[in-house]
Amino acid sequence: MSSSPRKPVVIVTADSKEIGGHASYGLTRKYIDPVVGIMQALPLILPPLGAALDIEALLEHADGLLFTGSPSNIEPHHYGEEASDPHSLRDVDRDATTLPLLRAAIERGLPVMAICRGFQEANVALGGKLHQAVHDVAGLDDHREDETAPLDVQYGPAHRARAVAGGWLEQVVGVAEWDVNSVHGQGIARLAPSLRAEAHAPDGLVEAFSLADGRSFVLGVQWHPEWRAAANPVSVSLFAAFADACRQYAARRANGGHAEKDG
Repeated sequence: MSSSPRKPVVIVTADSKEIGGHASYGLTRKYIDPVVGIMQALPLILPPLGAALDIEALLEHADGLLFTGSPSNIEPHHYGEEASDPHSLRDVDRDATTLPLLRAAIERGLPVMAICRGFQEANVALGGKLHQAVHDVAGLDDHREDETAPLDVQYGPAHRARAVAGGWLEQVVGVAEWDVNSVHGQGIARLAPSLRAEAHAPDGLVEAFSLADGRSFVLGVQWHPEWRAAANPVSVSLFAAFADACRQYAARRANGGHAEKDG
């Protein structure tokens, strides 16, 4: 009697939070649902442990990493700037966890999907820079949500994203452009040298990227594909492609192989 292949293990990043006055760790369920439902993978939630995290030991057990969105912003000193808004929400423990973790995962060839803050983290980790307030940059639109609106409105379609013609992402989603939500105040000012733009917003802001040399699966998106992902064909395509890469990595790892290219 043959056993079915084990589910790939996907590490999912969490935030520092305060719950009922207690220092806590957490993330919203919407990031877990597509990992379980679309990807058919086993999610393991990673608290932001910073220097206490043994990254190499963790990655020995991972088949993929999902870097989530967050209300907090990356400390701007990580990309050589001072904070333009001292009241902006920060999460220094998450920075200390995700930035080195991203570099280590990509070096290993582990499949990576990075959403919103995770998208910005990947760009910064690899040497890129951010706009601290996109809405204050001449020529760029206001990409923030209306926080007073219901969640269905906040995460509803906000603008179109257009794929780079002939690019990898266009092949994955099967269309040249699609509707995306827009729930972010920061964005990419300079794309990291090792990344390649895969889609743009109407104002030219980078909406998606991949690894330029294509040696492994790295997908970063500025919007939130996890929101009601199962009902969105583009989101399903993205998480399915990520799942395929994780399964391929897991199979090679089980056979003692090494990651080369997952997508």
